[in-house]
Amino acid sequence: MKLLLHDLDPAVFAERFPGLPGDVKVIGDCHGVIHPCIGCFGCWIKTPGVCVWKDFYQDLGKWLVQCDTLLLLTRVTYGGYSPFVKNCMDRIIGGLLPFFTKRNGEMHHVTRYRISPALRVYGYGDADRAEQETFRNLVEANALNLHTTDFRAVWLDHSPLLEDVKEAL
Repeated sequence: MKLLLHDLDPAVFAERFPGLPGDVKVIGDCHGVIHPCIGCFGCWIKTPGVCVWKDFYQDLGKWLVQCDTLLLLTRVTYGGYSPFVKNCMDRIIGGLLPFFTKRNGEMHHVTRYRISPALRVYGYGDADRAEQETFRNLVEANALNLHTTDFRAVWLDHSPLLEDVKEAL
């Protein structure tokens, strides 16, 4: 399965990505309010892999461990993900464990299960070069934390590059 997290308006997404394959689970900002992660450790201890917030997004951690490719389509905000995609990434943490290991001289989460999904992150918006570099560094750090070496950060300058996203799907 491919898991696609995006921040596009639902009508825009439907227009640009019609007829997606059946193995793509699409998560957009159209499934009701997404509660922010409160750092309660519930997804790690009380309900492993499942967030304690009872909303549509509570299974993001479970969906992470079920996917072979995690795709993010996000407006880049100050070099980071859009608020919605950032919130999803915070809530996806239940697919990992609260324990740490040192890799490349940095502290990173231990995996709950043997996961290493490919990571494809597509950024767009009005970001300068410094913000785009920060964005690429963030994607690399997230790839390391998700235990994948198969990652790519792509800057979408214009709509023809959306073909890259479609190709990944």
